[in-house]
Amino acid sequence: MRRLMSSAAVAVILFAAGGVSAAASGHLQVKPKPAAVAAQAGSKGATFATVTTQLPRAVRPTHYDLSFTPDADKMAFTASVKIAIEVVEPTATVTLQAADLAFSKAEIAGVGAAKVKVDDEAQTASFTFAKPLPKGKYVLALDYTGKIYTQAAGLFALDYETETGKKRAIYTQFENSDARRFIPSWDEPFYKATYSVEATIPTGQMALGNMPIASSKDLGNGKTLVKFATSPKMSTYLLFFGLGEFDRASVKAAGADVGVVTKKGDTPKAQFALKAAADILPWYNDYFGTPYPLPVLDNIAAPGRSQFFSAMENWGAIFYFEYALLLDPKISTESDKQTVFTTVAHEMAHQWFGDLVTMAWWDDLWLNEGFASWMEGRATEHFHPEWNANLNAVGGREYAMGLDALSTTHPVVQHVTTVEQASQAFDGITYQKGEAVIRMLESYVGHDAWRDGVRAYMKKHAHGNTVSDDLWSSVEGAAKKPITAIAHDFTLQPGVPLITVDAATCAAGKTTLTLTQGEFSKDMPGKKPLLWRVPVTVRAIGGGEAKTLVTGGKGSVTVDGCGPVVVNAGQNGYFRTQYGAERFGGIVQSFAKLPAIDQLGVMSDAWSMGLAGYQPATDFLDLAKATPADADPQVFSKIAGVYSSIDNYYEGMPTERAAFRKLAVAKLRPLLARVGWTARSGEPDSTAILRGELIGTLGGLGDPEVVAEATRRFNADKTDPSAIPGPLRKTILSVVARHADAATWDAIHAQALAEKTPLIRAQLFSLLASAEDEALARKALELALTPEPGETMSSTMISRVASAHPDMTFDWAVANKDKVNEKVDSTSRTRFIPGLGAGSSNPAMAEKIKAWAAANLAEGSRKEADKAAASVLNRAKIREQRLPAITAWVGKNG
Repeated sequence: MRRLMSSAAVAVILFAAGGVSAAASGHLQVKPKPAAVAAQAGSKGATFATVTTQLPRAVRPTHYDLSFTPDADKMAFTASVKIAIEVVEPTATVTLQAADLAFSKAEIAGVGAAKVKVDDEAQTASFTFAKPLPKGKYVLALDYTGKIYTQAAGLFALDYETETGKKRAIYTQFENSDARRFIPSWDEPFYKATYSVEATIPTGQMALGNMPIASSKDLGNGKTLVKFATSPKMSTYLLFFGLGEFDRASVKAAGADVGVVTKKGDTPKAQFALKAAADILPWYNDYFGTPYPLPVLDNIAAPGRSQFFSAMENWGAIFYFEYALLLDPKISTESDKQTVFTTVAHEMAHQWFGDLVTMAWWDDLWLNEGFASWMEGRATEHFHPEWNANLNAVGGREYAMGLDALSTTHPVVQHVTTVEQASQAFDGITYQKGEAVIRMLESYVGHDAWRDGVRAYMKKHAHGNTVSDDLWSSVEGAAKKPITAIAHDFTLQPGVPLITVDAATCAAGKTTLTLTQGEFSKDMPGKKPLLWRVPVTVRAIGGGEAKTLVTGGKGSVTVDGCGPVVVNAGQNGYFRTQYGAERFGGIVQSFAKLPAIDQLGVMSDAWSMGLAGYQPATDFLDLAKATPADADPQVFSKIAGVYSSIDNYYEGMPTERAAFRKLAVAKLRPLLARVGWTARSGEPDSTAILRGELIGTLGGLGDPEVVAEATRRFNADKTDPSAIPGPLRKTILSVVARHADAATWDAIHAQALAEKTPLIRAQLFSLLASAEDEALARKALELALTPEPGETMSSTMISRVASAHPDMTFDWAVANKDKVNEKVDSTSRTRFIPGLGAGSSNPAMAEKIKAWAAANLAEGSRKEADKAAASVLNRAKIREQRLPAITAWVGKNG
């Protein structure tokens, strides 16, 4: 799954780490066997007897034979399913998971009918027979009805505008625990089974599934029966169905039919994604050493949004919201193009990591998501080296560290006991820290050895389930190098190591560094540091490179050369570095000589360490001042992002903000003058991205020249088609919307209402939520609760208002809790409202968030609320303790 950052997560990285801007499901208690809790993180080879489960262990499924008829107009469906089961211990009751399903029949042939008991709180259905079922194989037959939802959970509908009127398509979204809303099932990742699916659909519409359609029969009366081929063995959350007025385009690649599916007329917008998928598939086949096992691989684009995800790796039928797959020349940017590629690469990687080999339980979700995040980077580096994807990895690592340095963090491998906790496990620790740890371990053992270990893992566990130690075992076997202890340090305990350079001595042309290991924390002063085994690479500027493994809290390393030494050279390590004032000063003086990735790494450490009080926060500003004019555009993007962050901290401090803005504009405006408002033939993709970021940042800083030019182009757009080039449309309109008055807001609103292209329409409604003017922001919030933006756009608008008005938005959402929750998919509800307040700097907001969570969330489901509250307190501390020094630096250097 391609996760979206929650409002709380965005606040943590944006406001605390200086990144670049731009009623929940059932409280189900896990019932593991006694050994399972201890074994879930570390045992090898999860088994039916030991895996964590929320169901009795007496019965397990082997095959589902599903027949159903959706009624999109009535937002309901009827269905029957025959489940082949194996009874491994005699029992009179078969219990499985079901939510919002009504049963009319339950029987086993030769046994008889069962009494049905539904537990809404536990999301289960139990079928009790007159006598216990002996050990053996049976077929449980069920007839039932269910709901079609308006948000992306279970079987759901998406409405969209077209030139010929409103249309409706339906899709499924089951991860993590929503297959039970569509099919009564053992809705847990360990219970893999095969599936035969048939659907009665409106004649003329296209049905989509995990497998190709095996047969189609016209039933008359406008109905057609379609039957899909039987699937391989897989987990319930990977099952997929889609239905609507679609177009499909496809190519053959590596023996599979690789396709893109869009609403009518949109396949040209999916051609880049189709080519990406066709290119990636044979490369993944080779890398994983196991060919893709399905005959078809569709990439399916749907209008709409979710606060939880942008794409989902259903086996053979990957689902994307349109903005994650389609490129429209009227509005798409170079950054959008790169995002499409990385999203396709991420979801395709899941066809192996997650689909073919699946974690045994949600504790090891990172085996799916951390690996897909890492693999998308590897694919991007291979197919698009010009994009410098390794630089993006620094930003991902920074996001993870921003979360991991707070007291609310958790280990990569974490024990999950409820559905809400499983939903909340889709976070920056699971994804970005997981990815960063993999990059570190891959670098430690070597790329070839790592790949060989992954191939062995895939071969051994295909169509099965694993825990983390299964992977470490395979990699160690291939690399002939112990990594399990290192891996455990970084995945079974939380936190960020801090490597401090205690001494650096030069003798005979070599520098020896003395290193100690502590722990970097933003809100736990005086905490006794944990211990890690930390792989460290160092490079002397103008000299050589050396590696060491810091163990027991201490280490040393000697490197050729006597110039300043960069610790974590190449940025593959997951740790912060503290140099000391003198050694850091040497790096500042030689900053222009560093490769771009180390410039980004040093900058990132300096900013985060400065905000946390480990070194002066102004050290970052010194590095920005020392950045050469020919630095990589992504380095300037980092500077622009931190400037935006500092500007945000100055909210409510007009005098100090004005002085800082003057300095920041003076630094960034010449960069925009150099790249210009108009793209040049043959310019690097990174320059095109930087152009948009500079316009957006300067617009956010209130640069009158940029705001005036954006407004001029907006006003000229009706008569001059060249006024707003497609790749800049989002950026220019964002600047205009941010500074909008009532008349401009109304003009954008009119454009949104008139727009018939869902991708553009969604963008326009999102812009309406961008206004700095509080009255217009409130107007956007009220609009979000109406049907006008579309059911799935409302939460996006609310979140966007919160980015500029967190306190007001949180209070409004609490006052309208029930209406707001109707606009949020069930998997996001425990995090959505708390996240709205995460960007506040008022300590009182932290208490409001905690109070809301205590009143509305189960005790074990408050993790995201705790993160949001911690973010607020951290922002308040930064404003109080760090801004004075930044203000003084601005006064001296402005």
